[in-house]
Order: sequence, then structure tokens, then C-alpha cells
Amino acid sequence: MHIVMRMLLRTCKKSTELIDKQMLTPLTLKEKMQLQAHKAVCKTCNTYEHQSKLIDALVGQWFAPKQANGSMKMAKAKKLNIIEKLKKV
Repeated sequence: MHIVMRMLLRTCKKSTELIDKQMLTPLTLKEKMQLQAHKAVCKTCNTYEHQSKLIDALVGQWFAPKQANGSMKMAKAKKLNIIEKLKKV
């Protein structure tokens, strides 16, 4: 039982990585279970997820096309470049 609990309840560092990962790509079933189990007991990671989604939405709006001036969304290559730089931090 201890092994199962250790597999499910990950550290906050691993959980925040999964929170960020799920915004870019689908999580595996195991990762989903680990994240849900951790968030069930960790208020901090729940808050992090909420704030992360909010920031992502706000940045998305910032780069979304505006009807008034016809500006365009950020290029996919530029987004990937930013993601790679963030991974190195």
C-alpha cells in the first residue's frame, strides 16, 4: 500500500510540472491520477493551477487578433521558442 501511495502522491515540484505539461499536451492516465491525488491534498498546487490557467488565458488574449487594428496571433515558432527558453529556467 505504501508503494502505491508513493506512486500517486508526488512532490509539489512534480505536480507543478504536470500542471504545466497538461496545458501543452494530454497527460497519461498515470500522470492524471498522480496530479489528481496530489491536488486532493495540496491547496498550494490547486492555487498554482488556477493562476497558471489565468496567466495563460490573459497572455492568449494579449496575442489574439484584435478586430480594431487587425493584429495577428503570435507565430507558432515564436511560442515554441518561448516554451523552450522557459524549460531552461
